Amino acid sequence: MSASLIFDIAPIGSIVSWSDRTPRPPERHRKKLSAWKGSNSFGRLIRKQGQRIMGSVILPASFTLHEGDHGAHGVVVIRVHRSFSVNTNLRFTVLERPAIGSVRIFDRAGDNAELVHLAGSRQQAEEWLSRHGYPRAVMQTVSADEVAADSVEGRAA
Repeated sequence: MSASLIFDIAPIGSIVSWSDRTPRPPERHRKKLSAWKGSNSFGRLIRKQGQRIMGSVILPASFTLHEGDHGAHGVVVIRVHRSFSVNTNLRFTVLERPAIGSVRIFDRAGDNAELVHLAGSRQQAEEWLSRHGYPRAVMQTVSADEVAADSVEGRAA
């Protein structure tokens, strides 16, 4: 599906893959494989940002995926995020939606909030928040209405 459909209907917390629709090179072609992985991967949808106007420039709507963390011994050193404009030619697929009843933890309230954790329950979310420093964190429970909204609209993400 297109990036604009991901923006419109995929709920925050979904696992989304992207692809440039080229075949995967063989393992022995390390440089080609590395380049291919840059345009063919997956991540968790953590943010949606609507169209913005900065001076005379119009920035299209976009979304951000958390691709992974790098570090050792429980310490995250680098967090890999990928942002995509709704105008990109890449193809996207929703691999997994957040479960009904799971709890999203955002770093702050408002339109520019970013998902920092997806917990299985409110108790797990509160425990996670007690161990991590997000003083302005906001919790949001995934509802059945939200998951059902796509089927009501006749679309499946």
